[in-house]
Amino acid sequence: MSSKPAIGFAGLGAMGFGMATHLVKQGYPVTGFDVWDPTLEKFASAGGTPSSTLSDSARDKSYYIVMVATAQQAQSALFDAQEGGNIVDSLPQGATLILCSTVPSAYAQSVEKQLQERGRSDILFIDAPVSGGAIRAADGTLSIMAGASQAAIEKGKWLLEELSAPSKLFIVEGGVGAGSNMKMVHQVLAAIQILSTSEAYGFAARLGLNGKEVRDKIVGSPAWSWMFENRSLRTLTEDYFPGASAVGIIMKDTGIITSTARLHSFPSTLVTAAEQVYFSAADRGWTPHDDASLVRLWTADPVTSIQSPASQEEKSSKLDLVVSLLTAIHLVAAAESIAFAKHVGLPLKQLYELAVEAAGGSAMFKEFGPRIIEVLEGGKGGEEALGRYLEGLRRAVEEAQKIKCPLFLGGAALNVLLAAGRKGEVTLGGLLGEYSVL
Repeated sequence: MSSKPAIGFAGLGAMGFGMATHLVKQGYPVTGFDVWDPTLEKFASAGGTPSSTLSDSARDKSYYIVMVATAQQAQSALFDAQEGGNIVDSLPQGATLILCSTVPSAYAQSVEKQLQERGRSDILFIDAPVSGGAIRAADGTLSIMAGASQAAIEKGKWLLEELSAPSKLFIVEGGVGAGSNMKMVHQVLAAIQILSTSEAYGFAARLGLNGKEVRDKIVGSPAWSWMFENRSLRTLTEDYFPGASAVGIIMKDTGIITSTARLHSFPSTLVTAAEQVYFSAADRGWTPHDDASLVRLWTADPVTSIQSPASQEEKSSKLDLVVSLLTAIHLVAAAESIAFAKHVGLPLKQLYELAVEAAGGSAMFKEFGPRIIEVLEGGKGGEEALGRYLEGLRRAVEEAQKIKCPLFLGGAALNVLLAAGRKGEVTLGGLLGEYSVL
């Protein structure tokens, strides 16, 4: 019998399964619940204890992790009266409950309130969304953003450390809800850069550029992003079904971002543009497909099959347009995410530390993030000229217009930069001013 504490776990999807089985490998007795029987069988084969009811998975568990897909699913699992019971009514006194799902901060705060209303204030609750993908979940190297009371953090920190990479557990000041806000702002970058990858490959295909040439040009350039390099693996091989990260997941996250932005009267310009494209993909029935498959909005042909009789000089010029497109989008994305973080009261340097090497990272975020933070915190740098990015993006958008190629993010980013420079030269301070934070 293991001397390590028993852990309950609800939600054995791609991320949850990796997290739960990682804990099993570390010697923890883990009882897992999922609504899909084949997943429970797979979990049993991996050494876990499957449970067909929520109450059984929570009974006598001093630690419990919830990793379901949505706030609605979390609410049902935690509190609803149903056959098989719920988690909260079955947890022992003084249990630690960790919600790792990506949910609105308002929902995370409502969980804490509901625990009090149900007479379960003895439960220590941690709002702890995660980032990093299924592989890092299985390796125990996730990035985790945790917000909670000091008592809850002290009780549950060891478990969060088991699931996260060294230096990738971020305790966010502000209590419950702060962790979800930090994840939300990180997803501003992710939502934009997932789509910008497909937009870049689609634009390149319309220009007659082969996808492999595009990848080789972008990786290592100022146009690089973690999402571009990661999604390129599936874009170039058309590995879309069922895919590693479904369109429906990022569409759900953009909904959290845009709803919260409206609540705070914050102009989430690029994320809002991205959300409309995700809706368009959903209308085509692509919700369960990998988000790298969005390139199909631009071309039905594999991007690796594109061939052009153009000279090397012409190809180089066209590749430069793709670089300019991505570079400018990622610059505006950096401004949008960090400005939103300031708007909701998050520690900006902690956001930078989290995102720069995570799924939201990009070369432009790495370069401009510290300068944006300095300006937003009252320092110098607001006069830094951004005209070269504006002009590069303008050339890309004008070429796209000639060939009738939609640039959803490119067009939105161009409008932000044009507005930032309407009183003269476009500057970093002017760009941030478009997000109402200066």
